[in-house]
Amino acid sequence: MRVNTENRKGSNILEAIGSEFTSTKDINVLLKNVFSIIISSYSIERGMISIYHRDEDEISVDICHGYTDEEVRRGIYRPGEGIIGYVVQTGEAIIIPDIHRESRFLNRTGADRGGSDETISFICVPVAIWSNIIGAISVDIKNNEKRDLSEELHMLTTISIMIAQAVNSRMEMIAGERRLKLENEELRRKIDAGSIPHRIIGKSGAIRDLYEKILLVAVTDSTVLITGESGTGKELIADAVYENSRRKGKPFIKINIASLPKTLIEAELFGYERGAFTGADRTRKGKFESADGGTIFIDEIGDLDIHLQVLLLRVLQNRTIERIGGSETIPVDVRIIAATHRDLEDLVSTGGFRSDLFYRLNVFPLYSPPLRERRGDIMLLADHFLEYYSLKIEKCINRISSDAIDLLVSYNWPGNVRELENCIERGVILCSDGTLRSCHLPPSLQKSGKSSGTGTLEERTDEFERGIIIDSLKSNCGNITRSAEELGATKRVLCYKLSKLGIDYRNFRK
Repeated sequence: MRVNTENRKGSNILEAIGSEFTSTKDINVLLKNVFSIIISSYSIERGMISIYHRDEDEISVDICHGYTDEEVRRGIYRPGEGIIGYVVQTGEAIIIPDIHRESRFLNRTGADRGGSDETISFICVPVAIWSNIIGAISVDIKNNEKRDLSEELHMLTTISIMIAQAVNSRMEMIAGERRLKLENEELRRKIDAGSIPHRIIGKSGAIRDLYEKILLVAVTDSTVLITGESGTGKELIADAVYENSRRKGKPFIKINIASLPKTLIEAELFGYERGAFTGADRTRKGKFESADGGTIFIDEIGDLDIHLQVLLLRVLQNRTIERIGGSETIPVDVRIIAATHRDLEDLVSTGGFRSDLFYRLNVFPLYSPPLRERRGDIMLLADHFLEYYSLKIEKCINRISSDAIDLLVSYNWPGNVRELENCIERGVILCSDGTLRSCHLPPSLQKSGKSSGTGTLEERTDEFERGIIIDSLKSNCGNITRSAEELGATKRVLCYKLSKLGIDYRNFRK
């Protein structure tokens, strides 16, 4: 009678589990529901489905009952460690009649399993796809009456076979999530460390977003279109894409359409055969052939003539070119990065740019933000250029005065980073006392800022002195004595100047 009852119970369990497979396609929900059926069908204190992560060579808890989050985090085994590790390593199911009398039972989770006066049995069965062990099911069963657990072992073994494919899919899902997490962490680490920009300087939100997109697209072979105003550093973005790509170390050819006579652009891009035109005394490869296996950067693509756009479209579609005067089709393996300061969509609408070429180029657009949209980066860039040109021109200039900072930050920068660089270079040339001041900056900045060079002689002199004193107090953390020594004045004279100019030295203490 007991056999019939157990058979009927087993059939009911398998029927309930079978219905779960037809009721949900969510693997995580399926495994949780199946495990709930196991728990409710037997006198199980706690249990788990563990997954063997082959890449990390570790077995960790995935689905569980009766364990705390901390216990789950501790429940990690290597193959061969403890009962779970033994089952995963050998593929053999095992029953431990009393865990308190079994030295191999490590209790890595640290779960409270009662005293030695209470008998807790432990069953662990492997989960396998063919001969590949992918995990284990293990349960604690209170067994004070020391009953035979062969029925439970048989049922768990049957269930492990039923859910093996679901566990395998779950394992692959977790592995994918881990890889994605690691990739995101590496991406964030690179962005935070500023290791990818390849001379792109900035920490503003706009630049960090640009860094992230560069890293995402760099590892692909997708065509990139860089847009943005002149002077924003579009070529530096192209450099960064190349430096972080799989094609790094292979040819990186650059061509600026706007800098070439229109009659020479086709020959530069595609090359020519000997005798193709007057003066063609030899066969010459074009930029595309020279970049074979690597990357080509086409700057100012918006200036390309319509008839040449057709030839470029052929390269993007077929990855082949023909030299001028030649009939041979030449295959090229080239990644294309294009850039323009022009609005290509507007050019498309007016017929100045082919729509099919635009869509071929615009696979992954990168926007280079103007300096006015990343004001938080202005001083980072200014300090960088100050250091660079101080070394280049061999001058010891290590500071930018407060009034100069005010002008730099408030200016609108129509020429963007290129204009800022030119301003700092000019300032370094003019500067002679170790601090770059507002008077060293171009008239365009002087007119736009508050320190416009207007006012009486006394007012302009006071403003100049105020900037010098504030700079000294900043560098000396508000120490009047040290500032007076640095400026070659007495403490009494400096205190008089502070009072006259309305400067509170305490604001500069740290």
